[in-house]
Amino acid sequence: MTASRAGKRVTVSRKPALAEGETARTACARGLLRTGVDEKTGELLPATLLARRVGWAVDLVSGLTATLLAEHWNTTDVDILASGQDAGGRTLPSNAWMALRRLGWTVTTPDGVRVNDRIVRIAQEQAGRVLRSAKWRADLTAGVLATWPADPGKRTAGEWDAVRAAVPGGQHMPSSVITSRTRQITAFAKKHGRMPVDVFEAEAVPRIARMLLLSACDGQPSTAPSASPRCGTAKPPTGPPRQGGNGPSARPAGGRATATTARGSASPHAASPTRPRRSPTVPAAPW
Repeated sequence: MTASRAGKRVTVSRKPALAEGETARTACARGLLRTGVDEKTGELLPATLLARRVGWAVDLVSGLTATLLAEHWNTTDVDILASGQDAGGRTLPSNAWMALRRLGWTVTTPDGVRVNDRIVRIAQEQAGRVLRSAKWRADLTAGVLATWPADPGKRTAGEWDAVRAAVPGGQHMPSSVITSRTRQITAFAKKHGRMPVDVFEAEAVPRIARMLLLSACDGQPSTAPSASPRCGTAKPPTGPPRQGGNGPSARPAGGRATATTARGSASPHAASPTRPRRSPTVPAAPW
């Protein structure tokens, strides 16, 4: 982000400035949601009810992310995102959700469901990360297809040189990576009687991990006092499940909860009071 100061454009960033020779490092610590408190009523929520509410939010985010991925799971859109520039030539933000918004890739919500902006950002961030990671597989598959060997089960020395030259970073890539991609293409050809056009035809849309990427969106949902590095609070977007089913309800009443997080075996770097803390990633697992 840029701003004007005394007639000059200066760069504004929330990231701490690094001196010459310094590098940023992220330290992580596992945690467990123990209990919760309903922010509206003050009611204490047991772990089982908290898990149900977080599960409701995770199901909603997973559905939004899957829809967004399906709409952009193609070579054109992945290349646009990987180029790092929008249609106007401006550099895309490093955050995936901000990059998707710059490109105009919005989330389609189900009928009758009102979703706040934080939920949308979480879904866009998760989809954007998957789409960015697909670029490497797309280039690898394109290189293998362009240099398809006469015998897929046994490349000659010349064919190995050709495929390594066609794949980004192929000179230092393990042979097993190219071999496994060759087997994937061969299996597709046997099943469909033709070669795939690209990786997006050879692979289905990836399955979505059931988690909430709170740290990717903002720093509001959690706090961790410096005096107690092993305990803190998290505010994941939560809601009750629909009666008689596992899907999200049309519009949950209340539902926001503050969850107490008990952290385990945090490294000294993660617990240092001089280092900024970030919101957690909340995975959902069967209780």
